Amino acid sequence: MKLNFNLDKVDIFSPYIIVVVIALYVALAILGYTYHIRDLQWASINTFLYVIFGTILFIIGATIPKLITHYTPSIKSAFNRGNIKKEKSIFCYSKLKILLDERILLSIVIIALILQGINLYLLGGIPLLNGYLKFKATTDLWRISYIIFLPALNLLIAKYPRRWYYLLFIIGLGLFAINGYRTTTLAIIFSVIITTYYILRIKTRYIILSILIAFLIGILLGYIAVKSIQWQTWVLNPLQLLFYRAGFTMMILDKIVHMPGFTGGELFHQALTGGHPRVTVQQVTLPGYSQPISITSTIFGPAILDFGALGLAVQMLLLGLILRLMHSAQKIANGAYTAIYAIILAHTMIWVETGPTDSIVWIFYVIAVIALLIFATRIFRGDLKLETLE
Repeated sequence: MKLNFNLDKVDIFSPYIIVVVIALYVALAILGYTYHIRDLQWASINTFLYVIFGTILFIIGATIPKLITHYTPSIKSAFNRGNIKKEKSIFCYSKLKILLDERILLSIVIIALILQGINLYLLGGIPLLNGYLKFKATTDLWRISYIIFLPALNLLIAKYPRRWYYLLFIIGLGLFAINGYRTTTLAIIFSVIITTYYILRIKTRYIILSILIAFLIGILLGYIAVKSIQWQTWVLNPLQLLFYRAGFTMMILDKIVHMPGFTGGELFHQALTGGHPRVTVQQVTLPGYSQPISITSTIFGPAILDFGALGLAVQMLLLGLILRLMHSAQKIANGAYTAIYAIILAHTMIWVETGPTDSIVWIFYVIAVIALLIFATRIFRGDLKLETLE
């Protein structure tokens, strides 16, 4: 029997891609353990059980909206009304329309690029090539530039997809990449890829190629960054470093699962108040280090260290739920909702390694929740109007 499978019909950026990323990351860690890179020690079975537990809770969270709409006819009817009129973008927050004006968004992107350029000038060098500069690179100027650049750029591409706006993407990518942090670089790349995928309906094979290129950029940046840290000596090649980092991060998670609830919410508090939760993770799990360093602990680690299994369950359930609701909303409304969804999905994919310890990303999630509340209010009142976004 011949199977007729069309890859272009698969929604590769549904929330379930997080499950795929988790599986791939665990596979990378296992390769690191298998080849005993730099004496990596296998994580315990409890660690893998926590990973499975957290992943299952994420899937349940992502499935809840589908179950509710399936078994609640009134809600299903409301969403169907939105789908029937899906000819153009639905404008769901007219009071904030001025912020979505093309000229305003373009101005914000340019301002963000200027601020990041000033930040690099004040640092007096390229942080990517200097470990000491990299440690000082995350200034308030950098935070402001990033927190306005990413949403403004994606909103610009989502609502006004002009080709030359991708030049701004490339310029911004270069400016933030030389800061030396893979997280922001990959978030910019992945979010733009996701936005473009939904807005321009790019063929899946081209998107997969783009993801592979982004993956290679991430490996290269990570390799250059660690080689530029003056107080460390690395002899691993880029591929070995990839396996080692995954294996080491899982080793940190292994230490965490044996001390659930140890920090009692301190990591979450630091994440919301601009602290350094990853440094705290190092101080708790590897207290013997001579100086504080930033250590990642996967998407599962911080919640377990703060609140144990219950905290992990709540976190993964909410992440799955919010991503699924935003995914459904952007399929109906697209435009701004697609941009917001792309931003939180991209960061959640990166969180699989780094963990949810970034205050900036939590701000993006708050924006997503507010957007969902506006969307739900208008759709259930029956006054969701179709407008042309020009």
